[in-house]
Formats: sequence, structure tokens, C-alpha cells
Amino acid sequence: MSSLTLVRRRPGFRALRVSRPWLFYICAGFAAVIVLVAVLAPWLAPADPNASDLSAALTGPSCAHLLGADGSGRDTLSRLILGSRTALLGPAAVVVFSTTLGVAVGVAAGWRGGWLDSLLSRSSELMLAFPGLLLAILFVSLYGTGLVAPIAALSLAYTPYVSRLARGLTLAEKQRPYLAAYRVQGFSNWAICVRHLIPNIGPVILAQSTVNFGYALIDLAALSYLGLGVPPLTPDWGAMVNDGQSAMLQGQPLSAIAPCLAIVVTVVAFNVVGEHWADRVANREDARS
Repeated sequence: MSSLTLVRRRPGFRALRVSRPWLFYICAGFAAVIVLVAVLAPWLAPADPNASDLSAALTGPSCAHLLGADGSGRDTLSRLILGSRTALLGPAAVVVFSTTLGVAVGVAAGWRGGWLDSLLSRSSELMLAFPGLLLAILFVSLYGTGLVAPIAALSLAYTPYVSRLARGLTLAEKQRPYLAAYRVQGFSNWAICVRHLIPNIGPVILAQSTVNFGYALIDLAALSYLGLGVPPLTPDWGAMVNDGQSAMLQGQPLSAIAPCLAIVVTVVAFNVVGEHWADRVANREDARS
């Protein structure tokens, strides 16, 4: 299915997934676990993530601190667990807003056509010229640090990917007989799009959004690493990497390596799940054709 080419893939990665289906199940299980950890974070954290114990600063793993402590004596494991909340909440918000706006723009452009299609399509291409991270830095400089400005900027940056996909799917679905049958029966364009068209293209949009989740997580972690994301005292994986740099120079790299591994594994897990879902939808569409 040509419209699925918008899902950004890695060369050779699809062959790895097909030859090793267990990889999908492992990644899906890890994604479910990390979501569960984020939901139960306040009860799973063994200590207060912001409690400082200077006597334990830069110590390695021990019974009191299973992953050691950072330069301020804060428990690394507790901050890692609580940091999963901001690590998942931010990308989830980006995906929800960008998907909602992208589907609305793409379906309107593909369904109406004409000058509206040209206007919305050119606007989407213009937005693609702005890197999401650069747009987020601009928003932070205008509106201050925190999650609101980066989420708003990345939502705008990711919208064109969804809108172009939705537009292509809408153009393909418009040619199918079932939509013509609904028009003949007197259904309004709004009813056809909301009740029939969008639910049919929804699985493909979901696959794209799942992949976008991983990229949004990386962008938000990068902003937190630069000090442009969440407030300083809020546990966050990107901020933990920044805080752990000094510990690495003093021979205690775990406070920086642990959040790095969390970011990498989480992004890979969601990307594998998203691309596997995209392949299943593409195979189903090929069977329909």
C-alpha cells in the first residue's frame, strides 16, 4: 500500500521483524510494562525521587540505592521510575494532538479537493520544511520552559506527516463503491467521513501515530537534556542524562546510562509495534484489493 510509505523505516529492519516474530512480542510486552510502570510510578518508586542524601552522592548500586545515586544523592531508580511519566505523557499528548489535527486536515483536503486541497497540501509541505526540534526551541524561547510549549510545537511539526497520509488514504477510499452507495442514499459528506471513512482509515493512521510516538519521545528527551523541557526538579529521562554527565567523569556512569537505555529501548519497542501494525494493515489492504 503506497500510502504507508510515510511511516519512517530503517533499511533492513522489516526483514528482521519478519524473520523473528518474537521480537514484536517482546517489544509489545515491554511497551505494556513501561506504560504500567508509568501509571503505578508513585507506588513503585522505592524512595522520594527528589530527596537528597549528600553522603550517598555518586555511590554505586547498593541495597539502599539499587541503581546508585546521582551527584545530589538522589535515588536513580526512583527518578527513573517517576521519569517514565513525563517520558510517556509528553509524546502521548503530541501524538493525540497531531493525529487529531492531521486527520481533520488530510480528510478535508482529500475529500473536498480543488483549491482547498491545494491550500492545505502546500501548507503541509511548508510545515515539513521546519524541523520539529528547531520549532520546539523557538516556542520555548517565546513561551518559556515546561511541557506546554514543546508539546504545542511538536504537535504542529508532526501534523503534516499524519495529514499527508490521511489525504492519500482519503483519495483512495473515495473511489470505493461503498462510499458512493452512501452518497446515493442521501448521507451528508460529514456523516460519511465521520461514521465510515475515518474508521476505515483509522488502523493505518494508528500505525503512523505509534511510530511518531517514538520520535516525539526522542525530541522531548533532547529538549529536557538541553534544559528546555520540564522544570529542573521534575524527574525526566532527558534531564537525568544531562545531570549524569558529571557523574560519568567521576567514574559513576550508571545515573546517565540508565535513562539512556530507557529512552533507547522504549523508542525501539514502540517503533517495532508501530511498524508491525503497519505491515498487518498493509497486508489486509492488499488482500482487499
